[in-house]
Amino acid sequence: MSVATHRRVLPEAPTRRGWCPGLSRPMPTGDGLLARVHPPLGILTLPQARAVAEGARRFGNGHLDLTARANLQIRGVSEATRAPLARLLEAAGLGDTRADGGPQRLTLTSPLAGHDPAETFDVPALARAIEAAGLAVPGLPAKTLVVIEGRPGAEMPDADAYVFSRAPGEVGIAIAAEEGLHDLATCTEDGALVAIAVLLQAFAQTGLRRMRDLSPDAFSTLADAVRGELQAQFPSPVRERERGGVTSDVAPFSPPAGTAPLTARRSVLTVDAPFGRCTADAFDRLVDLAARLGAKEVRLSPARGFVLLLPAAARADPAALARDFIVAPDDPRRSVAACTGAPACASGSTPTLADAASVAEAFRPFAVDGRAAHVSGCAKGCARPGPADLTLVGRDGLYGAIVGGAPGDEPAMHLPIEAVLERLGRAKTMGLAAAFAPDRARTDIGRTRRPA
Repeated sequence: MSVATHRRVLPEAPTRRGWCPGLSRPMPTGDGLLARVHPPLGILTLPQARAVAEGARRFGNGHLDLTARANLQIRGVSEATRAPLARLLEAAGLGDTRADGGPQRLTLTSPLAGHDPAETFDVPALARAIEAAGLAVPGLPAKTLVVIEGRPGAEMPDADAYVFSRAPGEVGIAIAAEEGLHDLATCTEDGALVAIAVLLQAFAQTGLRRMRDLSPDAFSTLADAVRGELQAQFPSPVRERERGGVTSDVAPFSPPAGTAPLTARRSVLTVDAPFGRCTADAFDRLVDLAARLGAKEVRLSPARGFVLLLPAAARADPAALARDFIVAPDDPRRSVAACTGAPACASGSTPTLADAASVAEAFRPFAVDGRAAHVSGCAKGCARPGPADLTLVGRDGLYGAIVGGAPGDEPAMHLPIEAVLERLGRAKTMGLAAAFAPDRARTDIGRTRRPA
């Protein structure tokens, strides 16, 4: 397992969000209200998927966002349509799970959870149990996230707490630190639920928003509570490993775009939404294909895509979805994260989706090498809070350029998109750091500033 964490710098107050939106309490933004749907374990039955598409068309503006936590957002909802949208999705089994401000969905699992033969414990069962335990914890921050990964050595996305396989019969428990992880214990699968339940209760009592903000003393108190309860309930010893000592990547958390065999009886079809957005009509076309191919559900991916588990004999042709989705693992758009931006987001000043498409094409030589870029409409960095090889942060119509940093870091310069693309062209021969050195920034702005 490998986890890259980064301390997020909060943006200026006027651009900060006040809450995590749900169905009962959507959030105002530039194109109306945004209602977030939290599918249990990130899985939609085909009727639920059709209900989401219908809701986006009837009660929103027809656009869907896919989030890095494998949730869906319906955009363009109004005060008049928010209630009927909530009723439609509640009837489909997709209503909010709590009304106390806590997390509507606490856990994040791989889209292949429960079906990947490399898993050493029952990931969906443990996730459901942790969700239930979290509902009993008052005061739990809305953005608290527990990642559960059953494959030894698999990578995991940024979260507060981690439950992961060390080896058959060994489950690791860790929490995020400012850099890397703090390991709490190694226990059995049964012990993992006990450990996380105690962890959530103890964390809620600290009043902090993120576990990585725990002081050394607070971490020690929390760790003692977890280990003490494990020792009390289970006779086997509870072992602590070296802090931050979990490395190696065997498998990605989410499967790449395209098709691949999973077992002798199952195959996988994965498509990603370009920059995390698709239309309700495109989603309906995906669901239609899923039904024809024999899939029973649509699984959401933290890579902002959809995963279908198919019978091995199914003849899946990703090209049929190429008009709407990313269907190839080498598509450079997979290496570029982007938020909605202006005008749909009130915090954005740049058209990030259009600009991200241009950046993706210019970034292609770097995407081949596994590098990543992020085009953000503001310093919140919703699409990718952590660092990227190149981060572009919109402000007053320009982009702050940050090489190897996160949206909250100080930009080396501010450039119009035309100058960004020109420098990406130069970076093919001189590298990103040299191409985005600040010596030419003034000249670039004077020559290409929009909307001159």
